[in-house]
Amino acid sequence: DNFLPKTSASFSTNSYDAFISPNTLNLSSFTKLMKKLQEINPEASRDRIVDALLEVRKNNKGILSGLSINSIVKRTSVIL
Repeated sequence: DNFLPKTSASFSTNSYDAFISPNTLNLSSFTKLMKKLQEINPEASRDRIVDALLEVRKNNKGILSGLSINSIVKRTSVIL
């Protein structure tokens, strides 16, 4: 768990279209996002998914805030 940032962000758990508040994903959000990405991309390793998420962040001016969960999932899946 030490490799994850200790910042907080929240989004509604009832919709993957909910927006992530500023900063970055918290552990709970990250876990849900990873689960969704692993379901959609079962061939991708956890490390590869994390790398793709980091690339999405880099391509979005270094932040994920303002992107919907659905948008993050789609962009990450394209990279994978």
